[in-house]
Parts: sequence; structure tokens; C-alpha cells
Amino acid sequence: MAVDCHASSSSASPREEEQRLFDDYDPLGDDSALENQKSARADKVTPIPKAKLATLCAVRLVDPIAFTQIFPYVNEMMEHIHVTEDHSKIGFYSGLVESSFAVAQVISIYQWARLSDMIGRRPIVLFGIFGIGLSTMLFGISTTLGGLIMARSLSGLFSGNVAVIHSVLGEITDSTNQAIAFPLYGLCWPLGGIIGPLMGGLLSNPATKFPQWFDIPFLHRYPYFLPCFAAAIIAFSGSAYGYFYLTETHPNLQRDRKEHIQMSERRDGVFEKPPQPASISQLLSIPLVRALCLSGAGLSFIATGFDVTFVLFCYTSLEQGGLAFNATQIGYALSISGCIAIALQLFCMPIILKRFDHARSYNFCMGLWPFCFVLLPGLNVIARWGAVDLATGELDPTTRAIVWVGIGIILCISRTAALAFSVSMILVKDAAPNAASLGVTNGIAQFAMCLSRSFSPAFASSLLAFSIGYEFVLLRYLWVLVMIMICFLGTTLARRIAEGRRRTPRPMREREDGQHGSAFVAAH
Repeated sequence: MAVDCHASSSSASPREEEQRLFDDYDPLGDDSALENQKSARADKVTPIPKAKLATLCAVRLVDPIAFTQIFPYVNEMMEHIHVTEDHSKIGFYSGLVESSFAVAQVISIYQWARLSDMIGRRPIVLFGIFGIGLSTMLFGISTTLGGLIMARSLSGLFSGNVAVIHSVLGEITDSTNQAIAFPLYGLCWPLGGIIGPLMGGLLSNPATKFPQWFDIPFLHRYPYFLPCFAAAIIAFSGSAYGYFYLTETHPNLQRDRKEHIQMSERRDGVFEKPPQPASISQLLSIPLVRALCLSGAGLSFIATGFDVTFVLFCYTSLEQGGLAFNATQIGYALSISGCIAIALQLFCMPIILKRFDHARSYNFCMGLWPFCFVLLPGLNVIARWGAVDLATGELDPTTRAIVWVGIGIILCISRTAALAFSVSMILVKDAAPNAASLGVTNGIAQFAMCLSRSFSPAFASSLLAFSIGYEFVLLRYLWVLVMIMICFLGTTLARRIAEGRRRTPRPMREREDGQHGSAFVAAH
């Protein structure tokens, strides 16, 4: 008589459930628990589902466009609504607006991930994208600090579906094709990082920049509505496209999965329920998952802090230690950053994923962040040296060229360091103890990232705003020293990923997988 040690999962104690997760968990093997449900052999490359991947990328593109289009003009917007008369405090208030997005995302991200495990990925993705469009339009017609924070918070709530989108990517790929699929998916954020800032920089204040086309009272009253409206149209289009072409990918909810048995699966002649999503406590008991959450939080804090610091540094006057850029110039700089990121994703990321260990690649990327902050003040030194007028920030042609070359170098280093996000997605995918827990695992990892990102903009912008008010060198560049120390802490957290791999026991389930395959064939 066959005996199934997992047949009575409903009567198992929490401790037994936790042990079962460890028994079924293999972060060091060639395939994650998610991939064990695929029939393809490990040595045979699974064809990339091009239609599904293209649809997912189109939907994913909405978020970075809506998120980054405010960066070129957010500091200028704070002045426009007269939130403060003290120019040095502009960075603090713009940081509050930017942080409100991440705070709201923290609140919703795990809830969306958990809900997607119950009702499916597709409705969560489509609803979130549509909501981003509505909240972005609301941001464009807000004229008070409270209204801006509320609109940005709504956008963050709807953007909490990012973990669900990552789960969809994990469910349509496996270890044989992820070296190609993940870099292609990773192009969405830098591409959005090009389109968003360009839209924000070019379409803000349209009545002033393009009076022959947009000289209407509405756009004079709401000078930042047009870029928000354009981003909202893209969001609505993405939602409509996804409605017709995005299919359900949850293993237990796919309508076209003929081999799936809704109530039970057969193993060794015994029926048992499909695997259920792990709880938070069970997932956090896995060392690798804990390490990914901690390190992901550090990565998100540093990367967001750099993005906010870079924009505010460019906006700050030469006399106070910045570059005195306007919204259009900032938009160009951020678009250059996006172009660099796209090139790295296309030409470098596939090679890194195929030839190098993922954890070591992640550690290397984290080690680059200190250089980004160290080099930034040098741009101000160069700009001041060749300035024609310190008050206006006008530079002679040679100095202007040198400054832009320096910006390109720094952005190249920062985008290389940001490749850690793409590597992290694969590490999180492989850390999921089973297919049903993929959404929850992504939710916890993204929760940790968004939690740190929720206060990173306010912290980084306030630190820079505080530092530039002093003449003493150590205080004037206090923001550099503090961010460098945080970067070194981030590299320390990154090393815990390899430690978490060593501490997680290898399961001995080869015999079980073979028996499961035999039972599956016999049942069909």
C-alpha cells in the first residue's frame, strides 16, 4: 500500500509545514521549485513565449513612464505652487512627494501579490495599470502639496502590482531561457526611463515653450498637466492592450492547462491538494529569502537615493554646489541614463547571466555604488572652473562638453550598478519554495525594496539640502560621506546572499520527482 508523507497537508502542524517547505526547496539546484512543474528537460532550451513576453513588456512599460516623468519638473513644480519661499528647502518637499509613492506602494504590494495567488495575475495587473493612468492625470491638475502627495500616493497604491508582473515573468520562463527573457524584460524600465523624463522635460510648461500650439488658459493654470496626460494615455493604452492579449499564467488558474486537476494531484497513487502559498513566517525562515529581502532593501535605498540626489544636484545652483540645470537639461540627462541602461541590458546582461554566478554578479554591481556619489561633486568643481556666470550657471562650450562627458561616465557606472535589480529578480524566482509561493515570495522581496524606497527620497534630498547650506568642507559634502557609508553597508548585506545559499539545506527529492513523473504519466 502506497504511503504519501505529504498526503494530509491540512492536518499538519505549522512546524511540519515549515519543514515541508525546506524538504521541497532547492535554491542551489539547476531548477527552482517553479520549474519542476515544466516538462522540458534541463539540457533543452525552452522556446521563449514571444507573444506573452511582448505583452508583458508592453504592460510593464507603463509604470516607469508614469513614475519618471515627474523628475525633470518636480523641483520646479514646488516653486510654482509656492510651497516655500526658501529655495534651499525645495529639495525637502520634492522628496516628500517622491517618497509618498513608495510609502503607498509598501502598503499595497504584498496585498496585491497575495490576492493574485487567489484570483489570478491578469486582473491585478490590468487594474493596477488602469489606476496608474487615473492617478497620474490627477497629479497634473493638483495645485497644493497635499493634492500632489495624495495623487502620488494613489499611483503608488496601484503600482504595487509590480511583484505580480515579476511573477508572470517567472511563470512564462525557466532556467533555460531566462538569460534571454530577463534582459529583454529588463529593457522596460530603462526605456521608460528615457520616455518619461523626455516627456516631463519637453511637455512641462507647454504654453510657454510652444505658444503657437498650447497657448490656452488651462495649460497656463496647470503647466504640468500635459506630460501627466500623455503618461496617462500610455497607461490606458497598456491596460487595453493587456485586456485583449495578456493571458492568465498562475499554474492553478490557467484555463488551458489540461493536465491540471483542480482539486487534487496524483502522487504515488495518492491524491493530494495542489501546493498552497507559503506564509510570511515560513518564507522568512528560509535564509536565502531573508538575505534577498535585506539586500534588496539596501539596493533600493541606494539606487533611489542616487536618482533623487542626481536630479536635485543638477537643479541646484553652481554657487551652492550643483549644476544649475533647467527641467529640459535634466530630462536629457535622465534620458541618457536610460539609453545607457538599454545598451547594458541588451549587450551585457545576457553574457553576465550565462557566464557568471548570479550572486557574485550581484555583489559586483553593489560594489559600484560608492563611486557614483564620490564623483558627483567633481562635476561642480569643473563647472565652477569654466563658468561664465555663476549666478545663471552659464558655462563656456569646452567646460559644458567636459561636464556632459562626466555626467555620462557617472551615469554609466550607476546603470551598471543598477543591473543588480535584474539579477535580483532571478535570485528571488529561484528562492521560491514552490510554484504557488512565487507571487508571495516576489511580494515580500518587493515589499522590502519599497519600504526602503519609501523614505530614501526624503532622506537623500533632505541630506543634500542640509549640506549645501554650509561653507565648511566636511559639512558641505556631508551628503557624500553619509551615502558612501550606506553604500558600504549595502555591499555587506549583498554578501549575505551567498551565505544564505550555504545555510539552506539541499533537499533529497530526486527520487520523489522521478516517482511523481511516473505517477503523472500513469494517470494520463
